[in-house]
Amino acid sequence: MPKRAAIRNEAARLRACFEQAGAQVVETPVLQPAEVLLDLYGEDIRARAYVTSDALRGEQMLRPDFTVPVVQAHMQHGAEPARYTYAGEVFRRQEEDATRANEYVQVGYELFERDAPAASDAEVFSLFYNVLEGLNLRAATGDIGILMAAVDGLHTAERRRAALRRHIWRPRRFRALMDRYSGQAKVPESRVNLLAMVDPMAQAGMRIGLRSDVEISNRINVLREDAAVDPISKNEVAMIDAILAVRETSDNALEHLRDIAVDMPAINGAVDRLAARLEALDGRGIDLTKLDFEASYGRTQMEYYDGFVFGFYAENRPDLPPIATGGRYDALTRQLGQGHEIPAVGGVIRPGLILDLGGVK
Repeated sequence: MPKRAAIRNEAARLRACFEQAGAQVVETPVLQPAEVLLDLYGEDIRARAYVTSDALRGEQMLRPDFTVPVVQAHMQHGAEPARYTYAGEVFRRQEEDATRANEYVQVGYELFERDAPAASDAEVFSLFYNVLEGLNLRAATGDIGILMAAVDGLHTAERRRAALRRHIWRPRRFRALMDRYSGQAKVPESRVNLLAMVDPMAQAGMRIGLRSDVEISNRINVLREDAAVDPISKNEVAMIDAILAVRETSDNALEHLRDIAVDMPAINGAVDRLAARLEALDGRGIDLTKLDFEASYGRTQMEYYDGFVFGFYAENRPDLPPIATGGRYDALTRQLGQGHEIPAVGGVIRPGLILDLGGVK
C-alpha cells in the first residue's frame, strides 16, 4: 500500500505540471463501452482488454487507455484549441508475460489544435522532455505518416494499398503482404487450384463452415481480381525497405528521407511535415543531433497513431517498458467525431516507473 500512495502522489505532481502548461483536468469512467473500441480496432482489442457485460449496458471494457474517451468527450463538448490532463488506472491483459503489470496508473496530456501541427507536436514532446528531465532517459521518435504516405503512393490496386495500410501496426503481417503482392512469396497451391476451377462453387456439397454461398463466391471473386493485379515493383519494395531502415539522429534522418523522396515523391509531403516539426523542436531547445529518429518506431503501439510518435526509455533498465509514450492521432478524431475532426497529439507517463527509477532528481 505505501507504493500505491507514492504512485498517487507522483501522479498528482505530474498532473500539476500539465495543469501549469494550461491543461484542463478531465476524468473518464473506468468502464468504457466495448462497441466503440471494437469498431476502432476489431476483435484484436479483446486480447488486450478486460471485457464484462450486463443486460442494461451490454459489453463493457475496463479502460485500456484514456485517449479514446478523452477524444469522445472533446468532440462532443470541447472548444478549440484545448488542452487536457488526467490521471488514473488503466487495465491491460498480459497473457504472455506474467511479470508485466495488468493494472497501472497513467498521467496524460492531450492537445487539440487545428492550425499549427508542427508547433503542437513540439509543444507536447518538449513538455514531456522537460517533465522527465533528470531521469537520464533516451528519447525515441518516429513518424507513422511517412510509411502511410509511401503505401498510398504504391502503384498497385487500391484494395492492396488498403490492406497494407490496415496492417502497418502489425509488422509481420505487413511484411507478408508486401512479399505476396510483390511476387516474392509463393501462392499456396490450394489457392492456385481453387482459382483454376471454372466453377469453384460446383463443390458446394463438400463445404463445411458457416459462410454462405454468396460470401464464398464474393471471396473467390476478390482473390481472382487480386491474382490479376501486376506485382508491386522491386524498386517500390526497395523504397519501402529503405524507409523502414532509417534509424539515425533526427537531422541525419531528415536528409536520408529527402534522398529517398527523390525516387518516391509520394512521401514529400510527409517529409516536409517532419522538417517543420524538427524546426519547431529546435526552436524549443531540443538538440536534434542527439534526438533519435526511427522510421519504423511506433508500429507496435496503439493503432490510432497516424503521424508523429515518441517514447522515453531507461537504457540502464531494459526490463522496464517505456516510461512515457505519445503521438499524433488525427484520424481518430475523424472516426469519433461523427463528421467533425480536429488535429490532436498527446502522450502518457507511468508514474510508477518513475518511482522504480528513483524519481525525478
